[in-house]
Amino acid sequence: MVQGRSKAQARDIAVVIGASGGIGRALVSALAADGRYAAVLALSRQPAPAAGSPVETAVIDITDEASIVAAAAQAKALGRPRLVILATGLLHGEGIAPEKNWRALEADTLARAFTINSIGPALVAKHFLPLLPRKGPAVFAALSARVGSIGDNRLGGWHAYRASKAALNQLLRTLAIELARQSPEAICVGLHPGTVDTALSKPFQRNVPAGKLFTPARAARQLLEVLDGLTAADSGGVFAWDGKPVPP
Repeated sequence: MVQGRSKAQARDIAVVIGASGGIGRALVSALAADGRYAAVLALSRQPAPAAGSPVETAVIDITDEASIVAAAAQAKALGRPRLVILATGLLHGEGIAPEKNWRALEADTLARAFTINSIGPALVAKHFLPLLPRKGPAVFAALSARVGSIGDNRLGGWHAYRASKAALNQLLRTLAIELARQSPEAICVGLHPGTVDTALSKPFQRNVPAGKLFTPARAARQLLEVLDGLTAADSGGVFAWDGKPVPP
């Protein structure tokens, strides 16, 4: 697996999309400190200040395919992506909150959730998967959520977020099948980071069990450790922060 190699090959790079978020920033820092990549490309909607070697920054808007195409070209010019992680997602925001019941369903909220949580990642995959090497290990991963599991849904509610993450999980499964034909050693997976102390989870931290609210740095470390333990046989699955599979 990518993180398991002893040393990066020349110009092997890692790409983090959503690098301005709490988990994204932590992933960039962890990968930069790791030393196994010639560069870490940090992509976010807002231009980030220069971070210094080996981090390179650039802009991406996953709702704009032209922006994704440009970002993919920048990645290709920088090196050979061995690891691409999408640390993006929408749960709440201006005028958007998780639905408590079906009476709260609104078309605009559903459309926005699917745009950010499933359509955007699908378009990123369209343009970044072809950049993965055809030989050797490589990873395409996207942050998902346990609540996106259909089989694990016991509480209901949160319709837009659940459904858009379930769609993401299905997309990752489908992409993994196709990726195996291009790059047999590569994996395409979803990652459930647990509850992380970021703006996304702030309104919902009250009932988190002791020891289960992770700092972004810890979450990043755990996610990279999970990727360390995966092989091509795991491609298409969704895995939690502790390495356990999330039911489909």
